[in-house]
Amino acid sequence: MGRLEALFLGIIQGLTEFLPVSSSGHLELAKAVFGDDSLPEESLLFTVVVHFATALATIIVFRHDIFAIIRGLFEFKDNEHRKLSISIVISMIPAAIVGVFFNDFIESLFSGQVFLVGAMLLVTGALLIFANNAKSGEKRINYGRALIIGVAQAIAILPGISRSGATISTSILLGMDKERAARFSFLMVVPLIFGKMAKDILDGAFDVTVIQPMHLMLGFGGAFVTGLWACAWMLDIVKRASLNYFALYCFIIGTLAILSTFAFDYYLHIG
Repeated sequence: MGRLEALFLGIIQGLTEFLPVSSSGHLELAKAVFGDDSLPEESLLFTVVVHFATALATIIVFRHDIFAIIRGLFEFKDNEHRKLSISIVISMIPAAIVGVFFNDFIESLFSGQVFLVGAMLLVTGALLIFANNAKSGEKRINYGRALIIGVAQAIAILPGISRSGATISTSILLGMDKERAARFSFLMVVPLIFGKMAKDILDGAFDVTVIQPMHLMLGFGGAFVTGLWACAWMLDIVKRASLNYFALYCFIIGTLAILSTFAFDYYLHIG
């Protein structure tokens, strides 16, 4: 992984984190285009770092909401902030379970699995169309819905399944409107990312020696700057634009990814 590649991958992460097109899938496809032969541990470390950068961008953009959520955790009375705080904690449970018990399997998925990414992008596209055709409701987040949305977030650990696409679509299918769905989707991932980083540090798995620190810094910087810019205005796009446009994009990129694997296999066979 070179410096320009690290910066480019960070920029991709920052731009795609807040749209329902799978940032992790785009990172894996970009690595394949660059011919990246990183070890799974190196690839996963870089992915965690750039996700951390976009989490910081989210904190800055949603700082008022986040402060209210934190206050809600320490308020011993029933109010909207406390309900939202507990809902976010509940939404973390499925992904936390997957991360603890299937960590090695997850690492193996971040190693040039182009066909898998393409197939999962097609799944994301289908999910977005399904959600776009559903009636937008006025329901608010509750503990049961938070757990179901959390399951969708856990499934979205697969590269190519958009985390925001899965959680926003699930929220809409549960009767929430796009605005509430998008806001909850962006807020719920912040503690999950910090929890993942804390686990890696405590386990001693967060080893920066597997990749050059400069590459991590460039990836972090690219993801943070573009993520800060993207999060500030892409929330409005997610709320107002038809999800079918994002679905079409996922279908195109997913199909190209799958065809590229067949073309590569054919090239190796005749070679």
